[in-house]
Amino acid sequence: MNRFASDHSRNASLTGGVVVLTLSDTRTQENDAGGDLAIELVTAAGHRLIDRLILKEEPQLIAETVGRYAGNAEVDAIFITGGTGIARRDRTCETIAQLLTQEIPGYGELFRYLSFKEIGPAAMLSRAQAGLIDDTFVLTMPGSPGAVRLAMEQLILPELSHLLEERRR
Repeated sequence: MNRFASDHSRNASLTGGVVVLTLSDTRTQENDAGGDLAIELVTAAGHRLIDRLILKEEPQLIAETVGRYAGNAEVDAIFITGGTGIARRDRTCETIAQLLTQEIPGYGELFRYLSFKEIGPAAMLSRAQAGLIDDTFVLTMPGSPGAVRLAMEQLILPELSHLLEERRR
């Protein structure tokens, strides 16, 4: 392992409080497989689930809810599933972009690259994004279980402890 990789893993056990938001006009607690998977993976990794909500894709509702959680000292990260495509109702990315105080463009770039390896050119339709609202991480991903698994297992969870450590310095 190189020095950079070992620096990243030195506090791999640092955990945080997480909110999972599903943005959909059709999902319910009974059929939100992507949200269920995000919760399963985040809690299995030792992080605390602070809350889970399913919201309609209404920009004002999204902005108010994300802003409220970002202002909560218990919440370190907000994981958002759904609303990252190009359908007329998919306004998650525009709404979140207006709230971010810092962007993390590498997340979306890597998500699309890894998606491309799995699903081909349709990966370019994802507008997954990440950034910070002050000290709270906000990461969006498509709502399908496959996309949630890819984002959580290959990108978010391997780096979440490191991200938390960087913000707590």
